[in-house]
Amino acid sequence: MKRWALLVAVLYGAIICLLLPPVYRLAFASQARPAQMGSLFRAQWWLWLVVMALGQGALLAVPVRVASRRPVTRAPLAITIVTGALMMSALVVGAFCSIYEFGFHDAGGHWTVWTALGLGLAAWCIWGWIFFRMSRLAETGDFVSRMCQWLFKGSILELLVAVPTHIVARYRDYCCAGVMTFIGLTMGMSVMLFSFGPGVFFLFAARWQRLHPAAKRGWQKSGA
Repeated sequence: MKRWALLVAVLYGAIICLLLPPVYRLAFASQARPAQMGSLFRAQWWLWLVVMALGQGALLAVPVRVASRRPVTRAPLAITIVTGALMMSALVVGAFCSIYEFGFHDAGGHWTVWTALGLGLAAWCIWGWIFFRMSRLAETGDFVSRMCQWLFKGSILELLVAVPTHIVARYRDYCCAGVMTFIGLTMGMSVMLFSFGPGVFFLFAARWQRLHPAAKRGWQKSGA
């Protein structure tokens, strides 16, 4: 099961990597040039890709145990809660970046960085507490499903902020239109795809169990 979880994380990273160039071209159509596409894959973008891929793997800590019929201990549950809360905080930061660019154009200052970090940290703590409470009130499998539903809904709400603000920013006299709103678009799309990870993993796990019924029966006996 750990191999299937690793495969899901790798596929997620590959999808994000492949989606970046076309989304960049759509976001910066007037500035984007084929020769400039290589600048996309700078250190910060690779870092974001690695963080999201690792986060996807961490999110699957509980589903791996559920699919393997193993007891869910505190450690994998805590990892899943922390990771889900981190993705929610990313959505909050993305929404703030979009609203900032819409409202302040380029008249802001260094306060924006600290404000974004403060909002992200506060959202991380708040959603960590919410997901923790949710994990206490629901079965393990239901908890992961409900958390992913919240992530999906949150990503849609964040994109409803990022897309219109980016359209407005595109028509301003920027040298590179809508960088902050592009960050919002990136956050929203990344977390939206992120929320599908456990569902994809369970599809892989169900397929593997159909191909290896003896192993499945062994797990059921050990669980009993």
